[in-house]
Amino acid sequence: MARTTQRECGTTGRRGLDKERPAAWSAYGKLVRLFRERAGLTQQALAEAIGYSLEQVASVEQGRRPAKAAFTEAAERVLESGGALRVLQGDVGRAKLPLFFRDFASLEAEAVSRFSYDPMLVPGLLQTESYARALLEAHFPPLEEEAIEQHLTARLARQSLVTRKNPCVVFSFVLEEGALYRTVGGRAVLGEQLAHLRDCARMRSVEIQVMPTQRAAHSGVNGQFVLLETVERRHFVSIEAQGVVNIRSDRYEVSEFCLQYGMLRSQALNTEESARFIEHLAGEL
Repeated sequence: MARTTQRECGTTGRRGLDKERPAAWSAYGKLVRLFRERAGLTQQALAEAIGYSLEQVASVEQGRRPAKAAFTEAAERVLESGGALRVLQGDVGRAKLPLFFRDFASLEAEAVSRFSYDPMLVPGLLQTESYARALLEAHFPPLEEEAIEQHLTARLARQSLVTRKNPCVVFSFVLEEGALYRTVGGRAVLGEQLAHLRDCARMRSVEIQVMPTQRAAHSGVNGQFVLLETVERRHFVSIEAQGVVNIRSDRYEVSEFCLQYGMLRSQALNTEESARFIEHLAGEL
């Protein structure tokens, strides 16, 4: 069955720096200002109370920069906002993602299962900060420093999905062997990344399998894809190539990718063999 590249939901886009600041940042900032003024505090007084600089508080209120979770928790405590800021934190975090990725991230946030095949790199949910930063710094055309920090913060924030308890998400990652040899950021960064993979593989909700390069042909040779199942038991497949994302929900297409993923798991090393393989590679660096 031929696969169309037209999306059924959301928008299709390429990577890049979004020049317009997200509306979620502006809405969050307006709420902070509202609660601050109700509390009778100046920006300076709020900054001192929550342990941030005046410039940081002003930037958040003006929607020029996103609030991190620590800022939100401190502001909730001092401003007694009753959870209004906390409930917006997820939207603020997702808005830091590149525009092309936001539809997928919204679906991912609702997932109860996420299965992926990654042939080139360690997937974002399992990346260390140093590994992720090295990838962003290698982007061409070069990203501005502000964009690097924005995308890095968003990528790391997404990783809370891996440890989420309610609902817990079941993960399966099939990684191509070659992705584990790619010295992103240098040998030290790769060593740290492999050690992190080893630790992630010990989590009860995470399975990591390595596809040996000696499997000359297998069902994943056409590229990366992610299968998602949401809390409403809706199923999606996401395919990304060269920064272009396609999300499909047609049940026949999704079913085909599910069959493909089942074959991939049978062709890869099992979880115990994969853990030993990753441990061996980490020991060589």
